Amino acid sequence: MMSNNPVFTHRRESPEHTSDPNTTQRRPPNIGPRTHLAIRPVANSDGKGESGILGRVCGLLALVGHAAGTISTRTVDAIAGASHLMRHRGPDEPGTWSDDQVVLGFNRLSIIDISHSHQPLRWGPPTAPGRYVLVFNGEIYNYLELRAELAETYGAEFATDGDGEAIVAAYHYWGIEALARLRGMFAFALWDTDAGELFCARDPFGIKPLFMATGPGGTAVGSEEKCLLDLAGDLGLDLDIDPRALQHYTVLQYVPEPETLHRGVRRLESGSYAVIRPGCAPEVNRYFRPRFSPVTFRRGTEQARYDEITAVLEDSVAKHMRADVTVGAFLSGGIDSTAIAALAIRHNPKLITFTTGFEREGFSEVDVAVASAEAIGARHVTKVVSQAEFVAALPEIVWYLDEPVADPALVPLFFIAREARKHVKVVLSGEGADELFGGYTIYREPLSLKGFDYLPRPVRKSLGRASKPLPDGMRGKSLLHRGSLTLEERYYGNARSFSDEQLRAVLPGFNPAWTHTDVTAAIYAESYGWDPVARMQHLDLFTWLRGDILVKADKMTMANSLELRVPFLDPEVFAVAARLPFDQKITRTTTKYALRRALEPIVPAHVLNRAKLGFPVPIRHWLRAGELMDWGYRMIDASAAGHLINLGAVRSMLDEHRLGGADHSRRLWTVLIFLLWYAIFVERSVVPQISEPQYPVRI
Repeated sequence: MMSNNPVFTHRRESPEHTSDPNTTQRRPPNIGPRTHLAIRPVANSDGKGESGILGRVCGLLALVGHAAGTISTRTVDAIAGASHLMRHRGPDEPGTWSDDQVVLGFNRLSIIDISHSHQPLRWGPPTAPGRYVLVFNGEIYNYLELRAELAETYGAEFATDGDGEAIVAAYHYWGIEALARLRGMFAFALWDTDAGELFCARDPFGIKPLFMATGPGGTAVGSEEKCLLDLAGDLGLDLDIDPRALQHYTVLQYVPEPETLHRGVRRLESGSYAVIRPGCAPEVNRYFRPRFSPVTFRRGTEQARYDEITAVLEDSVAKHMRADVTVGAFLSGGIDSTAIAALAIRHNPKLITFTTGFEREGFSEVDVAVASAEAIGARHVTKVVSQAEFVAALPEIVWYLDEPVADPALVPLFFIAREARKHVKVVLSGEGADELFGGYTIYREPLSLKGFDYLPRPVRKSLGRASKPLPDGMRGKSLLHRGSLTLEERYYGNARSFSDEQLRAVLPGFNPAWTHTDVTAAIYAESYGWDPVARMQHLDLFTWLRGDILVKADKMTMANSLELRVPFLDPEVFAVAARLPFDQKITRTTTKYALRRALEPIVPAHVLNRAKLGFPVPIRHWLRAGELMDWGYRMIDASAAGHLINLGAVRSMLDEHRLGGADHSRRLWTVLIFLLWYAIFVERSVVPQISEPQYPVRI
């Protein structure tokens, strides 16, 4: 067994950083047969000359033993090896730290306080210096204000200029209440050497991920699931496929939190924290419960309320621009990303914006994005993705995802992130605006179905029954069917592709008792009595946003060691958005009404009222001819997942789609991405070539 003295392992030493005299330096082991994929190294930062302001983005990994004194040299080596699988999250500075109860692994991507805020970060009050050890993924944007308050109120002292110490000191003095005061994106693990416990937390919206797994060998948490899978033997994890999670995936197109497809691995949910002690199961609690509490616009106050939105967005973008490296912006051509870029260029006149598209007409916003960039005075970079590139990248993309996400838009996001990383180290983006301000077209559905609310429940049900014999696609059938359902029955987010009949054909283990209500019932219970749009927004915060939007945003940018920041998903912005009444979000002709009014002075006119497009992907066409269709047939024919997926039914579906008999593109994509995931993480028959791009670490 190891001694009680902590062990610190660090690959990069800088003259400013010195080890604790009670620690020793050890080189991480060479990555042996434990890891199933090799990752080629990238150049390290030269560490010269910048003193920064913020902390760091990284990949974190921690293992708490099943009892005190159970951490061995082999355990430390296992963490170092598993950490290497997420090196893309932090290629600048990898290493481990341990004592006799815990091992912390980390991979740092230096963004702020580049020369000083090394991980793990040690901090303690004057009476117990070094009491806490932190590994941290994310950024705290109000760290300056927090540090000033902590120093003034408690006499807190800081050894760095970064935000990591603000987290630790805030937790020391304020306890759990500190989480509500952190304005940023984060997932962190904080070891308390006095209490002998690991405190873990995720940001309110789930911008940064954190996986958890407990077995006879202890509990591990990590930024990437693949690292926990690599530790399965050490922990004694059950890695069987979870059939309920698989069925949820086929319904929703993502695996909902806290599930993963592996029985033995879960996710710490957004807005939650966990306390982990040796030999104990994690104690998980929620600290953030978002509420939409509309306040009616009084006559004559309309412009003041719009100005309030403008001001809070200006403040959020200003804080999200804090960095010691170059910051760019994604620009899709829509109102959300254009607003963020227009506000960002005020702080960086040399702002570079990035967009992507496809060669096929109708599946690109490049022209609109270029016009928007010119209108705000930004330099613009475009990446056009071919079908061949798209197909070739799929194994690598799914490996980075950890869990399957059947959203084809993540593929162009991967390519534009790779292109952006050649120029910048941080990008801003517009995710979250639709959920907060009412941007999805489906949010207008309560207006079209309002007449059904006046009908007795039995009459509504009878209308639903009457709609069933009508031919699919017949005008009015969908309206009658959806009008017969309650909001809880009909709305479960932005993903609906399989009917129950179609699921029965595709899933041999289909269980009719496993429905979307497994995921949505508890969420709807918290919004009882709210207006329907607010309830839909609230549901999306816990489903589509954190299950799809933020997963693809984090995974595809971190795959390229690029940090993505989302100024709309800021607690202060949410506080303003949550007070908007129904009619300031949705009208019969538009969405995000108040946001559009607030952005009139900021966003170019050609974008302000433009219909939403996003990053559309031509999979419907590509699955009918060409490389993607051929790849689909190969995946079906080679798959060993026949006990989980009816491969014959999927092949028939692809045949029918190819011949134009039906559009099965979304259903096919959902199943094909699962088959690829299964081939990579279960069969191991597909081994992606993970080669990290050679780019300057400091930009």
